[in-house]
Amino acid sequence: MIVILLKDVKGTGKAGEIVKVSDGYARNMLIPRGMAKEATDGNVRSLEKAKAVQAQKDAEAKAAAEKLAEELYEKGYLFSRDIREIREETEDRTRPGEIPVSAAVIDLAEIKGESYA
Repeated sequence: MIVILLKDVKGTGKAGEIVKVSDGYARNMLIPRGMAKEATDGNVRSLEKAKAVQAQKDAEAKAAAEKLAEELYEKGYLFSRDIREIREETEDRTRPGEIPVSAAVIDLAEIKGESYA
């Protein structure tokens, strides 16, 4: 049976993929647990439409971020933070070597003159 995965399924595929699985696995495991739905023509069209909408949203978000980055660059803002300072602020909430998004949000809020609480 060909199904559309609604969730990531280890050993089978990721959410949004169309995969072929055995009929029993689809009927007894994936579909009843809400992990997949049958890949009918309507469901496939619906999936394609959802992917197109998400791609449009992603493109709009990327364009907005690039516009903001350009505006900040033109104003001469440069974000540079000492990683030790960021580690102290975020304690153990991030993995080693990872710069938390919250640090960038705090910096941006300060530039815009807003309070970050």
